[in-house]
Amino acid sequence: MVMFLFLVIALAVVVAAVTLAVVGGGESDGPLPDVAPEQLQDPLPLHRPVNRAEIEGLRFPLTARGYRMADVDDALSRLGAELAERDARIADLESALAGAQAAAHVSMQKPDHGQGEQQ
Repeated sequence: MVMFLFLVIALAVVVAAVTLAVVGGGESDGPLPDVAPEQLQDPLPLHRPVNRAEIEGLRFPLTARGYRMADVDDALSRLGAELAERDARIADLESALAGAQAAAHVSMQKPDHGQGEQQ
C-alpha cells in the first residue's frame, strides 16, 4: 500500500511539473514564446545559374509536417526553369552543329566544275 501511495504522489508531482513548464509557472509572457519560422539557410543564387555543388548542399528546414512547401516549390521551380533553358540551348547548339556539318559535307562532295570546263 505504501508503494502505491508513493507512485500516486510521484505521478502527481510529474503532472504538476509538466503543467507548470507548459503554462509558464505564472510568468506574464504566456505559455510558450513564439518562434519565428525557420527559413532556408542557403537559397539558390538569383544572379547566376546554379551549379552541382549548390544543389548537393541545398538543405530545407524541417517543419512539423516535413519540409516547408514554399521553399521546396521555389527550388524545384528554379531548377526546372534552368533545366528547360539549358535544354533549349543544347537543342540550338546541336541544330547549329548539324547545319554546319551538313554544309561541310555538301561542300566536300560538290565537284569543282570550274577546272574541268577550262581544259
